Amino acid sequence: MALRKRYWIPTVLLLLIAAVGTAFYLHPVDFFNAQVDFQMRANGASSRWVTVNGYKVHYFVSGPENGAPAVLVHGLGGRAEQWRALLPYFEHSGLRVYMPDLPGFGQSEQPADFSYSVADEAGIVVGFMDALGIKQADVAGHSMGGWIVQLIAARHPERVRRLIILDSVGLHMQPDWDTSLFVPTSAEQLDRLDALLMPNPPKPPAFIVNDILGVARKNGWVIQRAMDAMLSGRDTTDEMLPQLRMPVLIVWGDLDRIAPLSGGQKMHALIPQSRLEVIAGCGHLAPQQCADQIGPKVADYLR
Repeated sequence: MALRKRYWIPTVLLLLIAAVGTAFYLHPVDFFNAQVDFQMRANGASSRWVTVNGYKVHYFVSGPENGAPAVLVHGLGGRAEQWRALLPYFEHSGLRVYMPDLPGFGQSEQPADFSYSVADEAGIVVGFMDALGIKQADVAGHSMGGWIVQLIAARHPERVRRLIILDSVGLHMQPDWDTSLFVPTSAEQLDRLDALLMPNPPKPPAFIVNDILGVARKNGWVIQRAMDAMLSGRDTTDEMLPQLRMPVLIVWGDLDRIAPLSGGQKMHALIPQSRLEVIAGCGHLAPQQCADQIGPKVADYLR
């Protein structure tokens, strides 16, 4: 009996390893997302749900329970976990940090009847704050999330104590790159998108590329609906920004090709009380890939 058990256990372990390996090969994106989700929880973040305007919204919350609130809004195609590299800098500033998945993204509901416009997503973020009893917060946004928080600061200034805008869109500027790349349909298009998003992008193996393209096919309609709304020119913030009165930090990667540094410089000129920090050698994903450079500047601003 003991001899049989000695052979049975290694066999089961080998079968489990083979099953996990096969699942990873077929769905690596799910594994990466699960790994990041685990890292968030392991570092003390709580995964929670709340209903906002009839939609089920997932969010992470972290930091001291009695800390002043901060709300961090991700960009197009992003998710709450993308703040994980900067999260410690907010927490160490004593803030209670809330990171929602916008409708259509991350673990939140993907409603077919939602517009996915920046204005409606801004309404969701304000509703999210209402649902959690957050009357005023430090608010930060990256990329499309930066546009969303600009709208919140302009239309609901009483809700924003301090504003942080990172590599953001929102000004009346037409992109000089192919916007259809945000829903890539081939490995070549994915390579071009990666080159826009970051300097010196890695070259993932084919099985990861295939899964990324599969995810793009599944969720592309959400991305496209949001992109169409942004490209319509509605809700641009050029005339809103000079009216802002709260302190504003603008952070930009100097190699950003999606939202060029000229946009950050214009925002800085439009907001007299703003502070512009340019991050050398960083692209559009600066908050994720250059957190060691951005984090200290954010912490200094929050102090």
